[in-house]
Amino acid sequence: MIFQANHQQRLSGNKDIYLFSTSSHPDAISIPSLEIDFLQPKIDFSVYEYLLITSKQALKALENYDKQSYIHKKLFCISQATANAAKAMGLEVIATAKGYGDTLTEIIKQYPKTTRFLYLRGEVVASDFVQTCKNTGYHIDEAIVYKSVCAKVLLESSFKEKSIFIFTSPSAVKCFLQNHTFTQDSLNIVIGKTTAKSLPEGISYAVAPEPTIDACIALAKTYQAG
Repeated sequence: MIFQANHQQRLSGNKDIYLFSTSSHPDAISIPSLEIDFLQPKIDFSVYEYLLITSKQALKALENYDKQSYIHKKLFCISQATANAAKAMGLEVIATAKGYGDTLTEIIKQYPKTTRFLYLRGEVVASDFVQTCKNTGYHIDEAIVYKSVCAKVLLESSFKEKSIFIFTSPSAVKCFLQNHTFTQDSLNIVIGKTTAKSLPEGISYAVAPEPTIDACIALAKTYQAG
């Protein structure tokens, strides 16, 4: 249920913007949503042609491995932000999706089904794009290189009424709901449609025009200004 104009009016004025994410932003009160534990499963990178990356946490997990074993691999990234982080590590990104699993699927399906992909992922994933590709005959191995738990700071925080909440993942919504509830006086902004689906039924929300934190913040400021 998208926000209506009358709801925007109730939110007019200078409202606090809370960002629930593993990343921070200078224009918001950043509340870590997850605490990350990095894992190191045994991986033979030599048997794969491409690495599939859908989070910055997966990139950070690569630091647990000998850089020479993966530095020459080509990457498919879920978003421009992830691609930028990969390039900053000296990795080669040859394809960037539009922030959603289904757009990554479209890229993968441009390659032969004999291509060997390795998906570096968390313990819990929000998209089923890998299974979708496997169902059509693609070979994609998966390695769980990190797992996450709800951040203590989120569970123990309190928030001002009539604030603007930004959620950047289904996990952020899930962790928020462990100790908090949504009210009719707060505006909820989600980074994309997958996160929107994780909201409880009947909760109003606005979707960022692009699946980036910057786009979420920009949208929040339009509501903040009233």
